[in-house]
Amino acid sequence: MNQVAKKNRKSEDTNAPALKRKEYEEKLRKLHVELVKLQEWVKHEGKKVCVVFEGRDGAGKGGVIKAITERVSPRVFRVVAMAAPTDREKSQMYVQRYVPYFPSAGEIVIFDRSWYNRAGVERVMGFCTEDHAKAFLRVVPNVEKAMVEAGIILFKYWLEVSPEEQTNRLAARIDDKRKIWKLSQMDLDSYTRWDDYTRCRDDMFQATDTAWAPWFIARSDNKRQARLNIISHLLSNIPYEKVPRGDVKLPKRKVTPGKPLRASLRIVPVAG
Repeated sequence: MNQVAKKNRKSEDTNAPALKRKEYEEKLRKLHVELVKLQEWVKHEGKKVCVVFEGRDGAGKGGVIKAITERVSPRVFRVVAMAAPTDREKSQMYVQRYVPYFPSAGEIVIFDRSWYNRAGVERVMGFCTEDHAKAFLRVVPNVEKAMVEAGIILFKYWLEVSPEEQTNRLAARIDDKRKIWKLSQMDLDSYTRWDDYTRCRDDMFQATDTAWAPWFIARSDNKRQARLNIISHLLSNIPYEKVPRGDVKLPKRKVTPGKPLRASLRIVPVAG
């Protein structure tokens, strides 16, 4: 393990009761059943749901999104994680590039970071001017009001991670070849700007925590508990119902025995 990670390593459960893997998986399985019910209701009723996840690097957004989507249909639960804007997109009205990804009837769209990039990383790292950031904060509540009035059920989650736990997670990515793609130069540059991100976060909450689109804060040092908390909260705030469906039985079929694959076909070998 990286030396920084060793120095700062602590249990994620220091501020919450320990949640063992088996207990976590049992609770998550029950929530997955409810997420499938939500999915079927959204499809049946033609509902539109939009879920925004924001937070600092290493806050656990990806893990929450994976926990939500691992047992549902990607045709209903769509995850949007947008790349840096093109030159053409930079010339557009700021929120314009996000609008095509908004949910249509029967869809749940999850934004892994969103239009709030302008209030966070773009503002902190100098990718937009202060005037642009302040103009965004003035305008976005009305944009979200228009979304809600158009029938979109909108949730905005901020994952709040402590500086110590963020250090643990980012440092652990350095030596883990499965996670090196998660640690970019931008992440390293952003890491030194904790207080700047805090000020921008607070400005964002002040300007955009509205009655029609409030922010929900999830403490995420305990990753397993945070995932359960967020999924439970999401489910409890959507009035979904179980969609009636008849008994499902496999029909009878006839299979001709003993017909092998052609010898010329290429078979994937057993891994060593």
